Formats: sequence, structure tokens, C-alpha cells
Amino acid sequence: MGQENIEDAIPEVASASAPTTRKSLFIRYFTAILIDLAVLNLFDEYWERVSIDSFTISLLVALLLQVLLKLTLAIEHKVAGLFHGRTGMGAKVGRFTSAWIILFVSKLVILAVIDIIFGERVLFSGPHHGVVPFIVVVVVMLVAEELVNRIYRRL
Repeated sequence: MGQENIEDAIPEVASASAPTTRKSLFIRYFTAILIDLAVLNLFDEYWERVSIDSFTISLLVALLLQVLLKLTLAIEHKVAGLFHGRTGMGAKVGRFTSAWIILFVSKLVILAVIDIIFGERVLFSGPHHGVVPFIVVVVVMLVAEELVNRIYRRL
């Protein structure tokens, strides 16, 4: 089967055309959800502080986490915009403090949302009612996503 036949049979495979913005976003979020799913399931399997009832639940949690983390970043960027164009130490401190508060408090809100939606089917246990293990999982997810993005950009 020649190259042109493959391209005819499977559109955009081996194609030189650039993906659209919507397609790029789809692949970006699809990949992030799969990374989060893998991280969640690895923690569930190897760390007793994370317990998820089923693969389906972990997939739903990965989807929810992706949505809530992106919403958190959007809020953080919106608040950061309030400091755009301002100079001086007060603006820098305000920008840093607001970002830190939003990013930290959002983890508590996300953990509460997961608890409300999934209840006993998803448990993070340990220090501070599971907050520390949850933050560890989220940080590992973000690091894994960034690692995959860096590998992709270098290809």
C-alpha cells in the first residue's frame, strides 16, 4: 500500500497539513486526561493513601480534574490580569500572593467536589484529611503532563 493510499484510507494520517486549533486542543486535553488517568490508577495501585473503586470512576475523576484544573488556571490568569501593567513591590507581592492562594485553595475546593460527587468511591487518606496525598497526586499529574509536552515539543 503506497503512501497516498494510506492518506486516502485514514484522513490526516501522515498528512503534512497542520491541525486546526480545535483539533490541537482536543489532542492536548485528550492526552492530559489519559496522563491523569494513568497517574490516578498508578497511585491507586501502589499507594494505600489513594483508593478508587474502579477504572470507570478513575476516568470520571480524571475528566473532572482536567476541567477543574483548567478552570482554576483561568481564574488565576484573570486575577493576574488585574496586576498587569502595575509596577512596584506591592503589585509583585499581590500577584504572587493571589496566585498562591488561588492555586492552593482550589485544591481544597477540587477535593471537596470530588468528595461530593464520588463520596466513598474515591478516597484520599492521610495527613490533613487526605489533602496532602491529593496535592501529591495533582503535582505528579502536572509534572507528567509537562514532561510529555516537553518531549512532544522536541520531536
